[in-house]
Amino acid sequence: MCGIIGIVGREPVAARLVEGLRRMEYRGYDSAGVCTIDQGALIRRRAEGKLARLEEELEHNPAPGIIGIAHTRWATHGAPTARNAHPHATEHLALVHNGIIENYKELRAELQEEGRQLESETDSEVVAHLVSREVEQGAAPADAVQAVLPRLRGAFAIAITFRDHPDLLIGARRGSPLVVGFGEGETFLGSDALALAPLTQRITYLEEGDWVVISRSEAVIFDEQNRQVDRPVTQSGASAAAIEKGNYRHFMQKEIYEQPTVVAQTLGSYIRQADSTVALPQFDFDLSTIKRVTIVACGTSFYAAMVAKYWFERFARLPVDLDVASEFRYRDPVLEQGGLALFISQSGETADTLAALRHCKAQGQTIGVVVNVPTSSMAREADLLLPTHAGPEIGVASTKAFTCQLAVLAALAAHLAVKRGYMSRAEEQEVVRHLLEAPAGINAALDHDDDIAAIAPLIAPARDVLYLGRGPDYPLALEGALKLKEISYIHAEGYASGEMKHGPIALIDDNVPVIVLAPSGPLFEKTVSNMEEVRARGGKIVLISDAAGLAAAGEGCLATIQMPDVHPLIAPIVYAVPVQLLAYHVAVVKGTDVDQPRNLAKSVTVE
Repeated sequence: MCGIIGIVGREPVAARLVEGLRRMEYRGYDSAGVCTIDQGALIRRRAEGKLARLEEELEHNPAPGIIGIAHTRWATHGAPTARNAHPHATEHLALVHNGIIENYKELRAELQEEGRQLESETDSEVVAHLVSREVEQGAAPADAVQAVLPRLRGAFAIAITFRDHPDLLIGARRGSPLVVGFGEGETFLGSDALALAPLTQRITYLEEGDWVVISRSEAVIFDEQNRQVDRPVTQSGASAAAIEKGNYRHFMQKEIYEQPTVVAQTLGSYIRQADSTVALPQFDFDLSTIKRVTIVACGTSFYAAMVAKYWFERFARLPVDLDVASEFRYRDPVLEQGGLALFISQSGETADTLAALRHCKAQGQTIGVVVNVPTSSMAREADLLLPTHAGPEIGVASTKAFTCQLAVLAALAAHLAVKRGYMSRAEEQEVVRHLLEAPAGINAALDHDDDIAAIAPLIAPARDVLYLGRGPDYPLALEGALKLKEISYIHAEGYASGEMKHGPIALIDDNVPVIVLAPSGPLFEKTVSNMEEVRARGGKIVLISDAAGLAAAGEGCLATIQMPDVHPLIAPIVYAVPVQLLAYHVAVVKGTDVDQPRNLAKSVTVE
């Protein structure tokens, strides 16, 4: 969620620090700040709200200096005010922190008993005072940090600058990502490679528990046992142009329209077109021996997992357990030996999912990950890495990452089916043919963007919206409702169509639009029956179906959205597009912040 950037530079850093923060706006935040060192003084500027407020502050009160740290904060402990904004400072140092210090109350009480005055309500400020206390007692900066880190419980990425050491930054990570970047006579810290993309492509990813001492010429890395270690320097590949909207009004709109390309790229890395087979990356275990799959994810990624359950059980006859990551460890799950634990995450850093991964690893499960960031913590800890190739996703509401996750999971389901002997060579070729049709199906769905935009004013006044679907369209109903909630702030719920009569139908009246996802096929007639139950009670139906489905059931609907006629295997990938577009256009009509909706963060790096 929060964003960190630090520069030990050769020229003034304030503007570059703000630009680095701008590249992390997609993470979500509600305040921001910078701190530089100039002529032996810490110069700190902070502001509530968007970066424009911080830029205004810097325009009136500049922050000179060639070393500095900066931060975008997403409030956890303490309201989103300038007083609670980072960096936090003492007489000797300034600190920025991403994560949560779980034992901050006892640490705060200890500091206050000594008479120390803390100005904020945050958990982060206690770390600044703990390190400062060590410095006051004569410790060098590295020794001070080394002494404090073992006392911190929770997840954190930290960057600290010291007033009396204007060529030094110290960073540390546990549970939250942090990278080091190398330039020409400059060194950088950042929450991710994208933040550093305009500054450098030479990146080192700190491992769990690492801390680093940075000067202009080098970065000295220590592990959790304080042993000096070498970590590889890699080319990040992050594009400095990745956060440009181009001709699109919002990043979300741009990313919706990128889906034909990125889904094709993703499928291209899993399909050998020469012989129409599915091929996974190299790994050191036999998939045919897998007895059970446990899939763990959060939010939109969890709905991708729900679709995957249908595919894995139908094609590979492999039993699947699903869990929301934030609940998984706390129910003490039974994990069968020989199982595959599969984790799905856009960022690969989601705290709940990463903790669940480590729990499964400790229980002897084979670890697979579906991630959009192949250098992320989850990717580095996996036995089977399945990247999605969606490219950077800036909009907080996930779109292209979701459809790329579905593409990867469909390919994995087919591969599991072949390995387990439930799919013949001819059947695999047919599955591959249909998967390769997905980008064209997405393009055809995008052709109806104007029709969907015309429906948005009919939905925007609603206080409540329901989404219905059966089979793999049920997770799509949940995803559609989530998208609408996220960016338009309309209360929305997704239901399995057959569950309406078990309670939710009581919500139906003539003020409740009901979005029905019903491609023609074996489940179509049952879904239409549920739709008619809604219509009989005054519900206003928006039917999303193909031409045959609309011809059979479209009469009398508030509106219809026509989708291409596609194979059921790829229908969830294609039908994701209209629910994304509908949410997008409703949010535009309502005038909400589409790319950075209130209270949300892109990468949830705290539990």
